[in-house]
Amino acid sequence: MQLMIILDGTIVTVALPTIQKDLGFTQGGLSWVVSSYLIAFAGLLLLSGRLGDLIGTKKVFLSGLVTFTVASLLCGIATSPELLIGGRFLQGVGAALASAVVLGMIVGLYPEPTEQARAMGIYSFVSAGGASVGLIAGGVITDTLGWHWVFLINLPIGAVALVAGIRLLAAQSGLGLRAGADAIGAILVTAGLSLGVFTISQVSEDRFSTSQLRIYGAVAVVLLAAFLVRQAKAARPLLALRIFRNREISGANIAVVLVFSAGFGFQFLNALYMQRVLGFDSMQTGLGFLPAPLVIGTMSLFFTAKLTARFGTRRVLLTGLLCLGAGLLLLSRAPVDGNYWVDVAPTLVIQGFGMGLTVPSVIMRAMSGAAPEDAGLASGLNNTAQQAGAAVGLAVLATVATSHSNTLLSKGTEQVEALRDGYSLAFLYAAGFVFLAWLVTFFVLRDAPAENASEDAAQQGRSDQAAEAVVSPS
Repeated sequence: MQLMIILDGTIVTVALPTIQKDLGFTQGGLSWVVSSYLIAFAGLLLLSGRLGDLIGTKKVFLSGLVTFTVASLLCGIATSPELLIGGRFLQGVGAALASAVVLGMIVGLYPEPTEQARAMGIYSFVSAGGASVGLIAGGVITDTLGWHWVFLINLPIGAVALVAGIRLLAAQSGLGLRAGADAIGAILVTAGLSLGVFTISQVSEDRFSTSQLRIYGAVAVVLLAAFLVRQAKAARPLLALRIFRNREISGANIAVVLVFSAGFGFQFLNALYMQRVLGFDSMQTGLGFLPAPLVIGTMSLFFTAKLTARFGTRRVLLTGLLCLGAGLLLLSRAPVDGNYWVDVAPTLVIQGFGMGLTVPSVIMRAMSGAAPEDAGLASGLNNTAQQAGAAVGLAVLATVATSHSNTLLSKGTEQVEALRDGYSLAFLYAAGFVFLAWLVTFFVLRDAPAENASEDAAQQGRSDQAAEAVVSPS
C-alpha cells in the first residue's frame, strides 16, 4: 500500500501538462489535481488513526486500500476536470485511512526491536524507491499508454495488496465505536482547509470578485478556528491542544509545514517548467527529476542518522535547509533557453542533498520532543502538518506563478518567457519558505545536550513512524 501511495504521489506529476491539455484545466485549476488529494489526506489523518483504535487497524487499512483503488479507477476513466478532482479527493480519503494505521501495524507485526528496525528500513526503502520509480514510470506510461494509465496502474497493485492484507493481517477488535471519535472536528478541519486552498487558488482566476474571495477566506478561517475550539472542548479530541505547549514540538512542526510547502510546490512547478519552457516530453521530465529522489533516498537511508548522531538534529537540519534554499534560489535563475545539465540537474542534486538532511531531521526533532504517552499524538500532528503544508504551499506557489505570468502576458511578453518568469518567482517564494524554516529552527529549537546525541539517533525508528512522505517532495 505504501508503494502505491508514494508511486501515485510522483507518477501524476509528470503527467500534469498532458492532463491539462486533454481535460481543459486552467493554469490555476491544474493544481487541484494534486491539492484535492492532499486536502483529504491531511484533513482525515487524525480521524483515521482514531478509527483504527476503535474498530481495529486491519478493517481501517483494508477500507482505505479499497477506497484508494476504486478512486484510482474513477480518476483513470475521468472525462472532465470535476470528475478527476473528485476522484483525487477520494484517493486522499483512502490514503489517509491506510497510512494512519500502517506503521502501527508494522510495529505490531514485528515487536522484536531488531526485526522492527529491519521492517522500518524496508518501509523507508519502499518510500524512496516508489518516488524514483514513479517519476520514470509517469513519463513512460504517459508517452506510451496515455495519462489515464498513471491512475489505472494502481488497480493491479491494489488487488494484490488487498489479497495479501486479508490473508496475512491479524484481525483486531478495537475499543468499539462507543469509545467515540470526533467526526465533527474532522469535518471542520477538512472543510476549512479545502475552502482556504480553493480561495488561494482562485486569486489568479477571473471567476470570483475580490470581495467574494475575501468572504470565502473569512469563512475558511472561521471553520479552522471552530476546529480549534472544538478540540479544546471535545471529550475525545482528534488533536489535544496541550501538545502545542511543548516548544520543540510546535517549532519543529512549523518548520515541517514550511518545508513541505516548498517541496511539493517545487515539484509541481518544476515539472511544468521542464515541459513548457524547456520543451521536455513526459518521459524526459520523469528522467529529468530523477537526481533529486535518488539523492534524497541515499541521504535519508544511509547518512542522515549517522550525521545526527554525531552533530545533533539541529545542526543537520540547519545545514539541510541552507542546501535546500540554495538549490531553489539557483533554479529561480534558470533561463528560457536553459540547458538541463547546467541549469536544472545541479540544482536538483543540491535540493536532494538538502531535503535528504532536512526531512528526517525535522521529523526526528518533532518526535523526540514528545513524552512517551504523547508519541502517537505527536506522530499524528506531524503527518497532518506534512500534508496540510503541502496542500497550502502548492496553492500559494501555483497562484504566484500563474498571477505573475498572466500579468506579463497582458503586457505583451512572449508566452514562454512569461511562464518562465512566473515559475522563477514561485521558486523564490519557495526559497522564502525554507528561509523562514531556517529562522524557526535557529531561534526556536534548542541544541540538544551532547550526551543526548545518541538518543537523537535512536529516535530514527520513531521518526520513521511519522514520516509517510520522507521522500515525497522530490
